[in-house]
Formats: sequence, structure tokens, C-alpha cells
Amino acid sequence: MTHQQIPSGPTAGRRRRRGLNTLAVSATLALALSSCSAFDRGGDETEAAPEDQQEFTIGVVGANESHREVERIAEEELGYEIELVEFTEYTQPNPALTSGDIDANWFQHIAYLADYNVSSGEDLQPIGSTAAVPLTLYSNQYTDVSEFADGDTVAIPNDAVNQGRAINTLVAAGLLELSEETRQPEPRHIDEEASTVTVQPVAAQQTVNALESVAGSIINNNFAQDAELDPEGDGIFADDPTDASAFPYINAFVARAEDSDNEALREIAAVYHDERVLEIDAELSADTSVPATDVTAEQLQEALVDYEDSLRSAEGETPDEGADEEADDDA
Repeated sequence: MTHQQIPSGPTAGRRRRRGLNTLAVSATLALALSSCSAFDRGGDETEAAPEDQQEFTIGVVGANESHREVERIAEEELGYEIELVEFTEYTQPNPALTSGDIDANWFQHIAYLADYNVSSGEDLQPIGSTAAVPLTLYSNQYTDVSEFADGDTVAIPNDAVNQGRAINTLVAAGLLELSEETRQPEPRHIDEEASTVTVQPVAAQQTVNALESVAGSIINNNFAQDAELDPEGDGIFADDPTDASAFPYINAFVARAEDSDNEALREIAAVYHDERVLEIDAELSADTSVPATDVTAEQLQEALVDYEDSLRSAEGETPDEGADEEADDDA
């Protein structure tokens, strides 16, 4: 079976871990840094967590061993009391955080967070990095992308950000061509006549089931884990998490803007980079996850501003116009 874009073996795993640390520097230098702070957009009615707070609820989608190891270390070694609140869909944890039902969440990358903030007018902020994980194409019919035939259907997640990333992955695989360049492509941007496959957007949690009825399916890592799919053994193509363009796909712990400097929450988020957690995550991802160990919360926040501005520009707004509209919403 051919596995493109995913290095294999323990040496490759070490290369990937070093690779994202270098990527953090190069990608951050490439960002168009905003002159305003990521926290200048205030207006949330929720109150900041007390500085002496010791009990925290953290929302996750599909709790696994790495979540539970962070919970254990934070409780047994740092003295915090953690409750993992499990959600079944990606659309649930951000509204729960916005409303104050949970204190933080850990399930999303920066691109997804930017899309949520722009579409909702909210200002959730990353407070600690975790890792970037490849987005993988699976198939029950084929073992290599060259085997796909004209007119084959590939299922992709239907939320805007993962849909865009999935389309870009299929472009990189040579199965799709775009009629115009855009950071977050949609099916309407696909040049159908020039493409080999067609896409079928489905709910992200349904991409595994879709494998039974389509030629291929792009499946997010946590749902692949739940289905016991191995990215190395079962996947036939994936995007490259060490490429500079993958910086917005670094996953993060996220909090409300007023809690973005909370030392306790940041300390809990930093537990992810404990070697015991990293070893578990490497095993869960078949050694394809790339820890963002040297990526700071501030770098993530700068990347968030940059991505939000690009989304507003794509909608025909300038960044300043978007900021004005948010100020109107807060008034």
C-alpha cells in the first residue's frame, strides 16, 4: 500500500516533532501581524475565572487516553480538579464555552476557531498549543490515489473549515482541481470537468460510515481513532502537517478572551507537552501527530487574527470593517 505524505518509522516521528518547532518560527515570521491586540475586541458578558480557581471543566469531542492523561497529571501533580465534558459533534464545544457552561475546550485547530469567531462574532482565544495532525483519505476500494476513476465520489466533512482542508488535500492528491484559488475552498470552487472525483459533504462524524458507499472518505483523526482506522496502514493519502501552510491546523486549548491569561488554564494546557501525554498521542495517531511544543499561545493568537482577517477579506470585508461590525454587535 502506498502512503503518500506520511513518513513512517520512529526516525520519521522524531523528524516530524522537530519539524513543527522549525515551522513555528518560519510561519510566525510569515504572518501579517495585526497592529491591534487579539484581546482588543472585548464585550463578553461572562466574567473572568477567579485567579485562585482550582476546578475546571474542559470540553472535548470523543475523550481518549491522552485527554485522560492530561486530566490525571493536572489533578495528581498540579492539584487541579478537572472534569472532561464530552461532546459528540464539533459544533457543540464553542457555544458551550461562549455561554460559560465550560471553562475551556480542547478539540479544534486555529482555522476552525477563526471560522467560528468570524461567523458568530465571538472572540474565543487559544491559550496553549497541542499538535498538528494530518487529514487522511481512506478507501475500502483502493490502495493508491492513482486508482481512483473519473466520477468516483469522495466523502468530506461538511463544516466549512474541515471541508476546505479536505478539498485542499484532494487537490494535493491530484484528484481535484480548483477553478480559483482561495484559502478555504468550497465545492463551488471545484473545476468539475478538470477533476477526477466529485465530493460529497457529510457530517464529520458520518465520514467513517460513508466509506461503505463511496470510493473514498476524508476522516478527521479522532473519528478515525474511534473506528480503529490506522492512518499508516489504512490511509492512502494525507496532507503534510509540517508544511508552513499547515500552521493554522495546529490544535489548541481554547478559552474565553477574558481568561486568555489565566495562569491555571495555561498550566493545564501545557500538560499536553509532558512526554507521557505525547507518547500516548503518538500511539493514537500511529505516530503521525506533530507536537507543536515550541509554539506559544501568543503565536497562535497572531495566527488567529491573520486567519480571521483572511476570512473577512474573502467575504468582501476589510479587517477594519469587520472590527467595526463586531464593535456594533457589542454595543
